Amino acid sequence: MLNQLSEWVDNFLRQFAHYAWGLPLLILLMGGGLILSVMIRFRPLGMIRQAFGIISDKNQGQKDSEGNSISPIQALSTALASTIGMGNIAGVAVAISIGGPGAIFWMWISALIGMITKFFTCSLSVMYRKRFEDGTVEGGPMYFIEEGLGKKWKPLAVFFALAGMVGVVPVFNVNQLTQAFRDIVFVPAGLEVGWMSNVMTGIFLATLTAVVILGGVRRIGYMAEKLIPYMVFLYFMCVGIIIVTHFSSLPGTLTLIFTEAFSPTHFKGDSFLGGTLGGLILLGVRRGAFSNEAGVGTAPMAHGASTQKEPIREGLSAMLGPLIDTLIICTLTALAILVTDVWQTTDHNGVSLTLSAFTKGIPYFGAPLLMMCIFIFSITSLFSFSYYGTKCTGYLFGRDKAHIYNYFYLLSIGVGAVTTLDMMINLIDGFYALMAIPTMLATLLLSPKVLSRFNDYKLHYKK
Repeated sequence: MLNQLSEWVDNFLRQFAHYAWGLPLLILLMGGGLILSVMIRFRPLGMIRQAFGIISDKNQGQKDSEGNSISPIQALSTALASTIGMGNIAGVAVAISIGGPGAIFWMWISALIGMITKFFTCSLSVMYRKRFEDGTVEGGPMYFIEEGLGKKWKPLAVFFALAGMVGVVPVFNVNQLTQAFRDIVFVPAGLEVGWMSNVMTGIFLATLTAVVILGGVRRIGYMAEKLIPYMVFLYFMCVGIIIVTHFSSLPGTLTLIFTEAFSPTHFKGDSFLGGTLGGLILLGVRRGAFSNEAGVGTAPMAHGASTQKEPIREGLSAMLGPLIDTLIICTLTALAILVTDVWQTTDHNGVSLTLSAFTKGIPYFGAPLLMMCIFIFSITSLFSFSYYGTKCTGYLFGRDKAHIYNYFYLLSIGVGAVTTLDMMINLIDGFYALMAIPTMLATLLLSPKVLSRFNDYKLHYKK
């Protein structure tokens, strides 16, 4: 009976994700992002150096202090903590195992467009954030929909918040972290693995997460700011070793990414728009959205709490998210998997495929180094996603009840530890799609406001 129920839920979520990520959403995300990019003539992409200068300004929090908020670097770190997670390790592996090397090219395209999309959404989050009597500020799609478009659009804001409460549960990260503990720690140590070991892993992760998330956004932002640079550096060094030791395979790998992007011969997924190329593009966009969340609407909630007063400056710093997350971290994972050729020599999927690459690329030390990276990646994601869920809950039911979401969130960690990979991917993919609909619609409608502010910023604003 239990197996039948699990199979029914699995099939239902698969169909849900399939229909949610149909042609309309692809047009809205990619087409909408292209419209925004052309509208602003891609100019923010030429301001990346200034964006790094904004987040490195140590006096920013003191200059622009506003209520119980976080600094721009903490806002970016909080957003990155949620995006630099299992999507970069397991999500990329899933994309390659289903779509082959060509999926990475379409993830790159989605990231470039996503940088512009995130610039718009996070600028709007500061332009139309909500200020409360106690001096605190909150932002996000639900606020810029209601504040920017007017009260008559509130149902769209409510729709986003309802979808967000489910979309940000950490079940995929927990599922893959549990698998990593099983493959890298428990099995080599000769420990028994099964349902009980998964439950114990879930309890451990829930306890560790509770210590941080119950301390609020300041503690989350502080932890993210301290951990993010170290985990990126460690991962960069690990993959760098793999690439150097397999350098002869690098030129062929890069060529394969581009050729397979338009003539896919390794695609194993469902066709889309009548062919495998359409299916490959959709796969790349889905995995790109899961990785950097551009257009989904989570990052604006973190950036809306920034001490930054100038919306365009916050939008520029937010734009670095897809750059760091997808164009750098996801590419590193992809190269590690491709140059070691494990994507063709094993039948592994998810984090197990990345583990195969690290084990082959860095003998003896690859597994523990990846475990260290995975642990930091996942834990920081667990911290950040809870913040987004409380913001959605607070918007719907009042800020005094927002903390209740944390207990639902901690319970979901246990669920993610004992369920299947496919079920968790389809659940999050489906609700990410639902979150993207109101976020992108509102962003397109309010985009002239951002463009006007950007033009004024270019003329008058000085650092």
